[in-house]
Amino acid sequence: MPDFFQKIKNAYHLFKSIDMEQLNHLSQKIDLAEVMKTVGKLNDEQLAGLMKMLSSGKKSKIVPFTDGDFYDIGHTLNADERAIQLKVRAFMETEIKPIVNEYWMKAEFPFEVIEKFAALNICGVTYKGYGCPAQSFLMEGILAMEMARVDVSMSTFFGVQSGLAMGSIYLLGSEAQKQEWLPQMQQLKKIGAFGLTEPEVGSAVAGGLTMKAKRVGDKWVLNGQKKWIGNATFADVIIIWAQDVDDHHVKGFLVRKGNPGLQVEKIQDKMALRIVQNGLITLTDCEVVESDRLQNANSFKDTARVLQMTRAGVAWQAVGCARGAYESAIKYTIQRKQFGRPIASFQLIQNHLVEMLANLTAMQTMVHRLSQLQDSGQLTDEHASLAKVFCSTRTRDVVSHAREVMGGNGILMEHDVARFVADAEAIYSYEGTKEINTLIVGRAITGMSAFV
Repeated sequence: MPDFFQKIKNAYHLFKSIDMEQLNHLSQKIDLAEVMKTVGKLNDEQLAGLMKMLSSGKKSKIVPFTDGDFYDIGHTLNADERAIQLKVRAFMETEIKPIVNEYWMKAEFPFEVIEKFAALNICGVTYKGYGCPAQSFLMEGILAMEMARVDVSMSTFFGVQSGLAMGSIYLLGSEAQKQEWLPQMQQLKKIGAFGLTEPEVGSAVAGGLTMKAKRVGDKWVLNGQKKWIGNATFADVIIIWAQDVDDHHVKGFLVRKGNPGLQVEKIQDKMALRIVQNGLITLTDCEVVESDRLQNANSFKDTARVLQMTRAGVAWQAVGCARGAYESAIKYTIQRKQFGRPIASFQLIQNHLVEMLANLTAMQTMVHRLSQLQDSGQLTDEHASLAKVFCSTRTRDVVSHAREVMGGNGILMEHDVARFVADAEAIYSYEGTKEINTLIVGRAITGMSAFV
């Protein structure tokens, strides 16, 4: 019985220090019903001894529950939203985390998880109608964070599908295009991609695209290349942005899988986001019917509406990447012992951890406010750009500290941080580089454009 008493004592102190979410997490590892059943079988003398043991002696040291949400932002969600967040967290922990390093190393996509993703019913989370959940932008951001907390690649896949591809159709498509594509994309029965960046045109897309479109009768003929296009190798539809050779305005086109003149080549040998299937797209006299042109995309300003909406999601992804690295570092430093003690008890290690948490918490509060602005219709380009600049930069710092506290083990995939370090580099560059987003904010606060 002494061993049992000690277990109950430890459980008693632990239960006092955790909230319901943590208790639910614990219940997945311990049969709480069996513990209570055993306690119920104790006689009066045994119960008296148990209570005396619980109320006496030095209190056991309980390691705090590892949680990167230090300011408890998750609990600003209502009960339904919180339930969705925890459902996605459980999915990422049980379905994605066990396989992510294997697929990351192979640079392959786990197609078997698409149906499981669909069952979550979170695709197109902020859109109304077409089978979409019609939740808040805050909810969308938190889900992006939850995915990136385990794997940035899967969060990117989902962001391309739910944000860039579906968002282009939702914001700029005709009603017929919305009816055809959005319900199937919401259920992940059809996969989308978003083709804007080009081999020679990245940050300068607003200044002109090399992908050209020429109207010939009731069709458009597209010629050119796109690069770094996520999901492109297996997408059913790719949103292609091209410059009209006649009026020089940017227009959007729905290029379907198997369309003659469409060729997609997988980009190899990436050091980051290796699960994401990025493609080099070549269109050679690719014909697209007028009904597959995005009917409300008539200039780059329309394209920018999609980018503004999704840039906030990338800032949340940066938070998720940083949070995953931080939580991995906390767990490692508690378990790793040197000189007979956990390295988490050393002053210099704690300094690293606190710096990580400070950056992470600042990022979380920023993107939380960003989503509030988005939900109230007040979001501007400069709001989204400032969050992208700050969060992607601070994420680099957080993952660097996480790598440092792990020493040599920090470069091993088994500890996850090496993957976060690499993926942070992709977040830093995509959806607008630090320099471009900085100039957007600079123009807003000075009234003067420094773009050339």
